[in-house]
Amino acid sequence: MAVVDSPPIEEEFLEAQKNWNLDKLYVDLASAKRKALTPVEKKLLRGLLCGCSPAEIAKKVYQSSSSSTVRVYLSNGLYKYIEDMLSNQAGCLIKVKNWSHVTHLLEKAGYKKNWFQIPPITTLMTNTREEATDLPKVEATKIQDWGEAVDISGFCGRKTELTRVSEWIVNQRCRLVVVLGMGGIGKTAFSIKLAQEIEDQFDYVIWRSLHLCPKIDAILLELMQTLKPDLQTDETTSLNTKISQLIHALRKVRCLLVLDNIDSILSSNGDNSVAMSKPDPLSQIQYLPGYEGYGELIKRIGESQHQSCLLITSREKPPEITEIEGEKLPVHSLKLTGLSKIESLGILQVKGIAELDHREACILIDSYAGNPLFLKLVATTIQDLFAGSIYQFLAQDTLVFGDIRRILDQQFNRLSELEKYIMYWLVLNPEYNSVLALTSHIIPGQSPRLGKRLILEALELLQRRLFIDIQTDSLSPSKVWRDYIIERFKEKDFQSTTEPDSSLLMNDPILVAQLKNVRIQQSGVNNQNL
Repeated sequence: MAVVDSPPIEEEFLEAQKNWNLDKLYVDLASAKRKALTPVEKKLLRGLLCGCSPAEIAKKVYQSSSSSTVRVYLSNGLYKYIEDMLSNQAGCLIKVKNWSHVTHLLEKAGYKKNWFQIPPITTLMTNTREEATDLPKVEATKIQDWGEAVDISGFCGRKTELTRVSEWIVNQRCRLVVVLGMGGIGKTAFSIKLAQEIEDQFDYVIWRSLHLCPKIDAILLELMQTLKPDLQTDETTSLNTKISQLIHALRKVRCLLVLDNIDSILSSNGDNSVAMSKPDPLSQIQYLPGYEGYGELIKRIGESQHQSCLLITSREKPPEITEIEGEKLPVHSLKLTGLSKIESLGILQVKGIAELDHREACILIDSYAGNPLFLKLVATTIQDLFAGSIYQFLAQDTLVFGDIRRILDQQFNRLSELEKYIMYWLVLNPEYNSVLALTSHIIPGQSPRLGKRLILEALELLQRRLFIDIQTDSLSPSKVWRDYIIERFKEKDFQSTTEPDSSLLMNDPILVAQLKNVRIQQSGVNNQNL
C-alpha cells in the first residue's frame, strides 16, 4: 500500500496561536496584499507576534546570525501589508516604524485574544479625555510601594505647580507627565509630595528611583509582582511582551507609577568628544547602551489607552516625549524653576541664618535662581565660614564652588562642543540674545560648515537640556550658568589646551579677545587683593 506523505508541520513560533487571532489576521492581511500570504510570510509574522526581533527570527528559522534576509522580507512585504490593512481600518496613514511596534499596533487593532477589550483604532483616534474617564475600574485594595523615597517633611512651596500637575493627572486623566528641572531644583521631592497629595485617587502608588540605573527587566518584574503577584514570570519572555503585560495591568487598575531620575540612564552620543570633522557635531539625548527599553516603555505608556499615569522626572527631556506630548494630548511636561523669594527665605532661615538683611538675602537668592539645593549648600558655607554673614560671603565674588560646581560640571560636560560654544558666546555677548541675532552673528569665519541648521538644532538641544528657554524673548543663561562659565574662562587656557571645547573658541577672534579681557580683569582684581 502506497504511503502518502503528510504535509509538513509549521513548527516555528506556533505559540503565537495561543495569544493571537491568526486566522482573522491572515485573512485581513491577504485582503491588503490582494493574495494569500506565503508560508514564509506567515512564519515571520508569527515570530514578530512572539516578540522576536529579526535577528532572533533569523537564528531560529535559518540558523543564521545575519538578519538581513529577514529584514528584507519584512520591509518589502509584511510591514507594507500591515500598514495598508491598519490604514484602511483607521482611515488615515499608519506606519510601522520598527519590528517592535508591530504587536503594539495589532493589539490596538483588536487582533489579540483574551485581552482587555480595546476600542478599534478608529475609536482610539477620536476618543477625548472625557471619554477616558469612562474606562472600567476594578475595585482593589489600595497598595502603596514607596521604594526608597526620601523624607520630605520639610517640603515647602510649589503650590502652583502641584495644583497644575494634579489637574493634569486627576481631572484631565493624563497618561504620562514629565517633570523637568536642573540639578538641585527639587524634582524628587516634588514627585513624592505630588504622589502623597493625590494618592487617594489611585488603587496603587509605586515610586521608584533610577539613580542606580536598574535594568528595565528588573523594574518591570518589580512592577508586575506588585500589580499582579499571581502572574507566572518567564525569563525568556521578550521585552515587548513584558511591556504589554504591564500596560494590560495598568488598564485593570488605576495606578500612579513614578520613575525618578530618568536622566541617570540618559547619555550624550558624542560624550564630549565629537570631532568637528564629522558632519553633525551635536550630542543628541539618548539612552545608555542596554537601557533603550525604557524609551519604548515610556512611549507605549504615553500612547496606549489605559486608566493609569506614569510620572517621570529628569534633568533632560527624554527623546520620545517631544513626539507624543501636546496641550490637547494626554502627555504633558512641566519645567520646575526656582522657588519664590518667600519660599527661598524660608530655606535660609531653616538652615540657621536667622538675622537676614532682606536686600542681601534677595541678592543671594537671585544669584542661585532660587535653586533649593544650592541655597541649602551655600547657607551651610555661610554659617561655617562666615559666621552667618551673607554680606561677607557675597564679597568673595565666588558663587560656584564645592558640590554646586560638581553638579554644574556634570550637566555642562554632557554638552557637545557646539553647545558649549553657544553657551560661551551667549555669556560674552549678551546683546545678541534672540535666535535671529544669534544665528546671524555666531558662526565663526573659519568654520563655514557651522550653518544655521546646526545652530538651530543646538539651541533646541540646549532648551531640552534646560540651559536656555527659547520660549522667552531672551536666550541669556541664568546667573548661575553665567558665573559658572566665567569661572571656566578664568581657569582654562583655551589657546594651549587640547580639550574638546576649545577649538571652536579659537576659531572665533572676537571670543579670543573677550577671553583675554576676562583674564586681564581677573589679574587686576587679584593684584588689588594682594
